[in-house]
This record gives sequence, structure tokens and C-alpha cells, in this order.
Amino acid sequence: LTKNVPMFVCTMAYPTVPCPLHVFEPRYRLMIRRSMETGTKQFGMCISDSQNGFADYGCMLQIRNVHFLPDGRSVVDTIGGKRFRVLRRGMKDGYCTADIEYLEDVKVP
Repeated sequence: LTKNVPMFVCTMAYPTVPCPLHVFEPRYRLMIRRSMETGTKQFGMCISDSQNGFADYGCMLQIRNVHFLPDGRSVVDTIGGKRFRVLRRGMKDGYCTADIEYLEDVKVP
């Protein structure tokens, strides 16, 4: 998953750290539903950037569970995965997308 990755522009996420989300905006409700339906159960998380829309670096989030509420909102239980760098920005149906490359940690001997 490195091309047209859905991006949730909200807060900072970190590898291995749980990141619970309350999703209420229609664009992000659609994004979460698509992530679940396609089976990837992943999307990128970046903080907002006034010049580019969202930061150049972020963290993938893996969906562990989604609780859909009767009014369409959802509570999404995610956990941070790999960190990435944004190569190209895009837009799909109101939410941001990006082509990314994953970052490799320097191994400590």
C-alpha cells in the first residue's frame, strides 16, 4: 500500500501506539468504510500543514476494530504501524490521498 493511500489529517500517530478515533465527518466516514470494504484496513495519519494541506511525514494506522453508531458516526480502534514520507499528494471524494514511501529504522547493533 504505497499508491493513493487514504490520509486522515488530524493528529500525530506513532508506531505501536494505539490511536482511538471518533469519526464524524462524511469524507472520513467514507474513507473508513472503504478501508474496511477493500480489506486493507489501513490508512495514513498526518498532522495538518497550512502550506501543503498535510505534513510530509506520517504514520500508517491499522484498523483493529470499528464500532458504527446508528447516526453514521464511528469509533475506530487503530494502532500505529510503519512511518512514511509523502512523495505526491492527491484528493479522492473529499479526503486526501498520497503516494508514499516507507521509512526504515536504522538497526541498533
